[in-house]
Amino acid sequence: MDTQHTESRDNHPSRRGFLALAAAAGTVAALGGLPAFTASAAPLRPTASPMLSAAAAAKNQLWWQAPGNSNSMIRQGLPVGNGRLGALVGNDPSSELLTITDATLWTGGRNDTLQSDGQFPYGRDDFGSLTLLAKLTVDIPAHDLGSVDNHRRTLDLAQGLVSASYDLSGVTYQRQVFASRPDDVIVLYFSQQGGGTYTGTVSLAGTHGESTTAGGTGRYASFGASLANGLKYGAAVTAYSGTGRVAVKGTAISFSGCRDLTVVVSGGTNYAPDAATDFRDPSVDPERLARTKVLNAAGHSASTLLHTHVADFRPVFEQLDINLGTSSATQRELDTWQRVQARYRDNVPDPELEAAYLQFGRYLMVSGSRGSLPMGLQGPWLDGNDPDWMGDYHTDINVQMNYWMADRAGLSGCFDAFADYCLAQLPSWTDVTQRLFNNPTNRYRNSSGKIAGWTVAISTNPYGGGGWWWHPAGNAWLCQSLFEHYEYTQNRAYLEKIYPLLKGAVEFWEARLITTTVTDASGTSREVLIADSDWSPEQGPLDAKGITYAQELVWNLFGNYHTATRVLGKDTSYSATIDGLRERLYLPVVSPKTGWLEEWMSPDNLGETTHRHLSPLIGLFPGDRIRPDDSTPKDILAGATALLTARGMDSYGWSNAWRSLCWSRLKNAENAYQLVVNNLKPSVGGGNGTAPNLFDIMDMGGGRGIFQIDANFGTPSAIIEMLVYSRPGHVELLPALPAAWAASGSVSGVGVRGGFVADLKWKNGKVTQVTLKSVGGRDTTVFAGSASRKISLKPGESVTLSNLG
Repeated sequence: MDTQHTESRDNHPSRRGFLALAAAAGTVAALGGLPAFTASAAPLRPTASPMLSAAAAAKNQLWWQAPGNSNSMIRQGLPVGNGRLGALVGNDPSSELLTITDATLWTGGRNDTLQSDGQFPYGRDDFGSLTLLAKLTVDIPAHDLGSVDNHRRTLDLAQGLVSASYDLSGVTYQRQVFASRPDDVIVLYFSQQGGGTYTGTVSLAGTHGESTTAGGTGRYASFGASLANGLKYGAAVTAYSGTGRVAVKGTAISFSGCRDLTVVVSGGTNYAPDAATDFRDPSVDPERLARTKVLNAAGHSASTLLHTHVADFRPVFEQLDINLGTSSATQRELDTWQRVQARYRDNVPDPELEAAYLQFGRYLMVSGSRGSLPMGLQGPWLDGNDPDWMGDYHTDINVQMNYWMADRAGLSGCFDAFADYCLAQLPSWTDVTQRLFNNPTNRYRNSSGKIAGWTVAISTNPYGGGGWWWHPAGNAWLCQSLFEHYEYTQNRAYLEKIYPLLKGAVEFWEARLITTTVTDASGTSREVLIADSDWSPEQGPLDAKGITYAQELVWNLFGNYHTATRVLGKDTSYSATIDGLRERLYLPVVSPKTGWLEEWMSPDNLGETTHRHLSPLIGLFPGDRIRPDDSTPKDILAGATALLTARGMDSYGWSNAWRSLCWSRLKNAENAYQLVVNNLKPSVGGGNGTAPNLFDIMDMGGGRGIFQIDANFGTPSAIIEMLVYSRPGHVELLPALPAAWAASGSVSGVGVRGGFVADLKWKNGKVTQVTLKSVGGRDTTVFAGSASRKISLKPGESVTLSNLG
C-alpha cells in the first residue's frame, strides 16, 4: 500500500440514497422475525414515490421476449416473493399463471420412529415435503399470444417487480406483478395505453383437492383446508377496477370492460416456530386471515400498494452495488436468455451479465428469506407438489451454501430466517438425538455409549424431524454457519441467542470423540481424538472413523465455542476442557499414494475421484484453517490443491460454486472464474447449467433436469470471494481477480468478517480506493497485493484509503 495514501473518517452512513428511501417509506421493515402467517398492523405508506427512474432501473433489469410456458414454469417462470410467499409468473397475455408457494406448507411431521437400520424414513408422508399453496390464473381470451406484437417481460431486481407489455389492435397493454411484504399479499396490476379494455376471469385453485368458494359479500373467492398432519392453510383472492364490471361468479371472479384491473391474492398456514405447540398456532384461521389481508390491501390503489412494496424492497436490495466492467453494445442488445447463450457460444466475457447473475442471487435472497422459514433446496418456488428431495434442508452442504452469500452480499438481515429456524428446531433435535442416536442399529451411534447435546439427519424438515441418514457432523457445520454470522456482524446479543446451539453441539462431540494412536512419518506414535463411525458425504465407506470432514468441522466448532465463551464471559471452565480436547484432535495428512489430502484417514482413495462433494476440503472453504500462507504447512497446502485439481472443473452447479470458492481461496483467479462461467452455461435438454429464467438446473440423467437453488447463491458468493477475502483481523482485496474483470470495476457493501463493510474500486488489476466501515469491528489489517495497513475504528466509523499498491 502506498505510504502516500489519503485517509478520511466519517461517522455517518455513506449510503444517502438508502436513508432517503427509508424516509420516503416512513419506515424500513425489520428483517428477520419468526415465520408466522398472522394479523398485522396496517403498514406505513410512503409519503413520496420510491420508484426508480427508467434509466436508473435499467441497470438491474433482466428481460425476455417470450412469455413463460405454463408447462415449464420452473425453467421459464419469473420469481417474486415477500420472504414467505413465493410465486412463479408466466406472463402469457391471454392466460396469466402464478404458481404460489407458502414456505411453511409442509406435509409430514416429527418423523421420530427409526427404520430397522437405525436411520430415518424419508418420504412425502412421514418426513414430509414442501408443497404448492395455490395456482392463480387470469384468463383474458381476446389477448391470444399469436395476435399480439412486441411482447416483452422484465424482472426488475432492484424494485422486486415483474412486468410485461405487448401491443394488440393499436393498444399497448401492461401488467405488473409483485409480492409485498408490508401488505403480505401478491398483487397483479393490469393497465393499458390507447383505450383498450380487459375482459375475462380470475381463478384461484388449491393443489390438494380443495374447493374454492365465493365470499358471501361477493368480494372474494377463497379456500381453506387441513393437511393430513393437521396443518391448516388457506388462500383468498379479490379483484377491483376503477372502470367496467367486476363480480364473483361461482368459484371465480369475472371482469369485463375494465380499462385497468388489480388482483390481490394472499394465503398461508397456521405453522408456528414452537416445538411446545407442535409447530402450530391453533388461534390462526388461515382462510379467514387471507380474506382479511386481501380486502385490506384492496382498500388502496395499485400504485399505493406498489410504492409500499418498493419502499420496503429497495433499501434491502441496494445495500450492495457491483460493476465488473462494461459489456459490448452487441451484448446489451440481446435479451437475457440470448445473452446467456451467446456468452457460452462465443466464449466472450460479458461482465454486466456476470454482475447481473450475482444480483439475481441477491434478489432471490431478499424475496425468499425474510420473516419466514429459511430456503431449502428450491426456496419458495415450486411448480408442483413433488419437489425433488421434498424441497428439504440438506445439512451436508446445501442449506449452508444457501446462506454463504447473505453476509458477504450486504444481506445480513436475510440470515435471520436460518438462525431462527435452527433455534426453533433445537428442542426437538435435542430430544430426538438423546432418545434415538445411540439406537443399537444405528451404524453411526457413539461407541462410548455416551450421549449429550444434539445433532441432525442429512435432511431436516420444519417440524423438528430428520430424514434419510443420521449426519453426526451436521451440527458442527450448521454451527459454523451460525457463528460466521456473528463474525460478520459482531452482534453480541445474537451470539447469546445462538449459544445454546453451539454448546449443545460441543457437548455432543465431547461424548462422541474416541481415542486412537497414529504414527507420523518419522515413526513417532501419539494418541489423538477422532470422530466415531461416519460417512464422508456422499461417497465412500459408510462407517469410517476419523474422516477429514468431521475432524475439520469439530476443530472449527471447538475454536468458535472458545471465542463465544470469551465474548460472553460464561462457561470458562468448560471451555478450557474443550480447548484441551481440541489440542488432541487428529488433523488430516497427505496421502503418500495419491498426493492428495486424505479424506478417510487412509492413504487410499476410497471414493470417486471427481465426486461432486468437496468434503475433505472443508478446511479450505468454508473453513480457513488451510490457506496459502505460512500458517499452513506446504505439504498440506499442496495436498489440498492436488485434491481440488483431481476433483475436476465440471460438475453440478452447486458443486462448481464450491470449487470456485476453493480456487479463490487458493488465489487461482482463472480457475475460480471459469467455474462461474461453467455455471452460466445454458441448460439444454435437462443438462447442467442456467435455465432461461436464470434458475440453476441439475442434470439427473435421462434428459431430466431439476431446479436446485443453492448454485444461485453459491456462485454469487464465489464472485464476491474473488474480490474480497476476510477473516477476523484480516481483509484481503482482489485476492483472485480474473483478467475478464481486471480493467476496471467496483463493488460496495461487501461484508467483512470481523465486523466491517467494504467498498472498493480497482483499475488495471489494482485497488485504487477502499472504504472500510465498522459495523461492530474495531481492529483489522487491510491487504492489497504485497502492501498492508492496520486500521482501528469505532463502531460506525469509516476510513478511506487511496493510492493503494
